[in-house]
Amino acid sequence: MVTAPPSVPPGLPGLDPAWSRHLTVADATGSKHEWHLLDNGVPEPVGTLLCVHGNPTWSYLWRRLLAAAPPGWRVIAPDQLGMGFSERLTGLRPLAQRVADLGDLTAALGVTGPVVTVGHDWGGVISLGWALQHRAQLRGVVLGNTAVAMPEGDLGPALIRLAHAPGVRAAVTVGTPVFVRATTALSWPPLPAAVRDAFAAPYGTPARRRSVGDFVADIPFSPRHPSRSAQEQVAEGIRDLDVPALLMWGPRDPVFGERYLADLRERLPQAQLHRFEGASHLLPEDAPQYADAIAQWVTDLDSDRSAPPPAAALPGHPWSALTERAGDDSPAVVEVGGGTVSWAQLHHRVEHLAAGLADAGVRPGHRVALLVEPSADLTACVYAVWRAGAVIVVADKGLGLAGMRRALRSAGVDAVIGSAQGLAAARVMRLPGTRIAAGRVPGARHTLQGLEARGAHAPAPPDSPTDADCAVLFTSGATGPAKGVVYTQRQALAQLELVRSTYRLTSEDRLVAAFAPFAILGPALGIGSAVPDIDVTAPASLTAARLADAAAAVGGTVVFASPAALRRVVDTAAELTTAQRTALGRVRLLMSAGAPVPLPLLTALRAVLPAAEAHTPYGMTEALPVTDVTAAEIAAAGPGDGVCVGRPLTGVEVRVSPLTALGAADGALTADPGTTGEVCVRAPHVKDRYDALWITERAASRDPGWHRTGDVGHLDDAGRLWIEGRLPHVVTTAAGVVTPVGVEQRIEALDAVSAAAVVGVGPAGAQVVVAVVVPAAGGPRRLGLAGPELADAVRLAAGTEVAAVLVTRRLPVDIRHQSKVDRRAVADQTARVLAGARR
Repeated sequence: MVTAPPSVPPGLPGLDPAWSRHLTVADATGSKHEWHLLDNGVPEPVGTLLCVHGNPTWSYLWRRLLAAAPPGWRVIAPDQLGMGFSERLTGLRPLAQRVADLGDLTAALGVTGPVVTVGHDWGGVISLGWALQHRAQLRGVVLGNTAVAMPEGDLGPALIRLAHAPGVRAAVTVGTPVFVRATTALSWPPLPAAVRDAFAAPYGTPARRRSVGDFVADIPFSPRHPSRSAQEQVAEGIRDLDVPALLMWGPRDPVFGERYLADLRERLPQAQLHRFEGASHLLPEDAPQYADAIAQWVTDLDSDRSAPPPAAALPGHPWSALTERAGDDSPAVVEVGGGTVSWAQLHHRVEHLAAGLADAGVRPGHRVALLVEPSADLTACVYAVWRAGAVIVVADKGLGLAGMRRALRSAGVDAVIGSAQGLAAARVMRLPGTRIAAGRVPGARHTLQGLEARGAHAPAPPDSPTDADCAVLFTSGATGPAKGVVYTQRQALAQLELVRSTYRLTSEDRLVAAFAPFAILGPALGIGSAVPDIDVTAPASLTAARLADAAAAVGGTVVFASPAALRRVVDTAAELTTAQRTALGRVRLLMSAGAPVPLPLLTALRAVLPAAEAHTPYGMTEALPVTDVTAAEIAAAGPGDGVCVGRPLTGVEVRVSPLTALGAADGALTADPGTTGEVCVRAPHVKDRYDALWITERAASRDPGWHRTGDVGHLDDAGRLWIEGRLPHVVTTAAGVVTPVGVEQRIEALDAVSAAAVVGVGPAGAQVVVAVVVPAAGGPRRLGLAGPELADAVRLAAGTEVAAVLVTRRLPVDIRHQSKVDRRAVADQTARVLAGARR
């Protein structure tokens, strides 16, 4: 005897009552069951999205996807039998039967394909079971926070195992609503009470929660469980699915952790992946944008988004310069205050380390996190990993332990090479993978010294293909969570050649890099390099004396440093000795990037580096360099609305996508002078993709072959690019958009102001411009309103209407460069102050 389901209560948030319907369907035995489902009812659809919920949710989970359905696509989201508002059952419904039930339902609904299955939680394995039995109709699969198998040695999700215990299961899943309520409690930020109540609505009594307990009981933890065979058939069967796949993941999930994601990626190697920072188990609630993302992904399935073919590969590999100088005894890497490594020694060590890594199990494509301080060890590790065909993963420790953990865990590392401090951090971050110590570190499986000795008797690894990945480099996190940027060898080689040709680098040059990534590139460029004795996460720790000592140690002719580091160099120049000034006098080229470099700073540096031509290349982790400009060219360009970053380099194309009144960059790409929009770049050295961020990558590359940088600017009549700010920082006033950088520059020209940040406060399209300034004479510790005289001067200089002027002691800046103002943080603080919040 079955219990007839009640109707869906009215007024559930986000649920259109027109979607709700009931349907009676007979199963293979002839027994009839009444299903409840949500169905957007598209007649003659071009395709169907079949959405399968898990336990203890119901079809309400997919309401946003029904609302965001791509044109012409039908969305069907059933409540599994015994769940939601489908009929209640008198017995347990095993996995194989649930897969068959879903097939009975789609047949009754007349679903013929193409079908994209969408599954979450234990609905994932059921949706995949349907997919395997309906391959002729299948167009793609989408999965969110689910599992199809338990990886070797895994006992299953701890929370589910607890609920699975017989003495516990009856109490928490059926007798009380604990399990039902606990599922929605996993979300962060907390769900509105009305949404939590909507998820609990079908499960108000023990009788209505029976299948919640039965669902938990059917999880095949034991090899002898009746559903284990069906689960394993699905897990192995999906290896043969040759359809597109999309994985959408909440990294904070306490149920399905990283090991289940890794297992899915191994079984579905063709899958695209997007990790939603901060999202937990209930992904469709924690990341509402998932619905638009699925709609876009489905639309892309039948569209041609192919990028132009890649440029012809340059000869060689990123380590080719080491091979070419294998017999050279001149310095390749100089450790200030330490030793010197020649080209011959570096080549020998890299070859043996690479062979040792390969012999120890590091395979082509494996990802190796590098937690080693800038040193000869780090340099050797980078090139040895590349030589072994593996991929370096680099996250700046300036991200902090939490930021590094998020970044490195998202990259799915297979091994970690670290110093004692680095491997200690790896333990705290709970990074997976083999441990390799730079030095003697207890608990490490291998040491660099041991691998080098092992590699002396092991075969050399084969050369990897040009299009193989070689690096995952994380952004600084200055404008949001750090993103992993993937480069292939082809793109790395193109970048090296562009840098070498643009700056006329030869084997006679020597690099002093106060920015660690550039020190790593020194050997690949064929030039010796040194890193000053500084904390690379604190650029302002660079003094003129430390820069000079590094230049003297390596015979420096090229210097790369951030603006914050160079300010400190100017401030401490009086401490230089005659010998140190002589060493700096040999520098012919100065490069600074990472943030706008003021012309007065470049001018002041002439007293420290008198023979150096100052260049400020523009670019980002995703593409560097893009343009270049000298101090003389900046002076010739004069003041403008933004920072002049020069003309595109050889082989680099720059366009802008014009802004709408609400600050969106929706316009067609153009090179028309004076048009403000998002800066877009195309070049052989632009990154391959963002790692595990399909949505971000799709948005950044929606014009095939072009990378949208997130910067806003314009091209002038001379073809020079001017940067006016970041896209999220554009102020959308009722009179039109206002970009911040030009306004800030005009305010900072005042003698009474040392720094300024311009932000928007209020709703989009009706924001007002607020200027936050640091007075030259010093500001208050707490943000507050400026005095009348300063406020009037700022308003007069701004060149646009300014609603309020505030003062502070310092502006928040990024960690890596200590130069980029965090305008989002400034805007948040400003809004609170203007709203009268307690400071």
